[in-house]
Amino acid sequence: MKYKLGDFVRFVDEKMEGFVTRIIDDQMIGVTGEDEFEIPVLASKVTTVHGYEPAGTKGTPNATEEPAIQGEFERKGIYTGVVADAKANSVVHFYLVNNTSFQLLATLTTEQQQVFKGEFAGMIAPKSAVKIYSAQLADLQLWPKFIFNVIYSTKQNVEPPAPLVLNEKFKAKDFSATKKAVPLLNEPGWMIRLDEPEMVIDAQKLKESFFKSPEEKIVLDKPAKEVDLHIEKLRDDYQFLQSSEILNIQLAHFHKMLDAAIVHQLPDMVFIHGAGNGTLRNELHKALGKHPKVQTFMDARKEKFGYGATKVIFK
Repeated sequence: MKYKLGDFVRFVDEKMEGFVTRIIDDQMIGVTGEDEFEIPVLASKVTTVHGYEPAGTKGTPNATEEPAIQGEFERKGIYTGVVADAKANSVVHFYLVNNTSFQLLATLTTEQQQVFKGEFAGMIAPKSAVKIYSAQLADLQLWPKFIFNVIYSTKQNVEPPAPLVLNEKFKAKDFSATKKAVPLLNEPGWMIRLDEPEMVIDAQKLKESFFKSPEEKIVLDKPAKEVDLHIEKLRDDYQFLQSSEILNIQLAHFHKMLDAAIVHQLPDMVFIHGAGNGTLRNELHKALGKHPKVQTFMDARKEKFGYGATKVIFK
């Protein structure tokens, strides 16, 4: 298969173009156009359109010559940066980010059901990043295990660390943090640390922790009178979460805001949960019906929310 996820292609027989968003098999690919619909097509029926560069490819050469080191020698800082394609948002690109002063000889092998495949092998210069893999975002649960092998090298008078060997099976929790600018790429994405820093134990702080007073108060900020429980308002990584995880997050936020409203003695509060299949609404109503501080609850402002919001009146 000569095409990769994120490639910009044009149909041979039709006036259509788009981005490769799925590799179906050795003969078929999925292409998504401006209408955001994915069309299965024979790979022989499209051709590459040159000139398009995926997110993060500019200024990230796979250099083989070690540049001169400026300033302090950095020994730590190897990451996997995961960045969504600028044009095909359903595709993410994986970069090996070398924020150290070492030159790295790195390989990536994927493994799925005892089937191994070499995906990348090459040199990564200090302070540079190289794309090593691409995948469909919606297929996170189906991603293979990643096997990283990294050897450190430098012409400086610095002892290199032992080779890094890491098996990583990415999960939704790895993408629970808010997107941040990935170093060296200047693109928003997620960072997964591969060379974990060594844990340093402060003996004095450890000693103090044994004598720490248990009388620590949990401070609850005063909440707004309307609380939106839609998952996209609570988490940036909601597209990675399963339905059960989404419901647990929504219920946890509901209980936190309910407690805050009671602490601050609010007379009432509106929870916006959406209509959907009614699961979240039913869970909220069950909890409210048993709560000793709740006087009553009802559907809130049907003209605005329909059956998608519940108003709670406190005692």
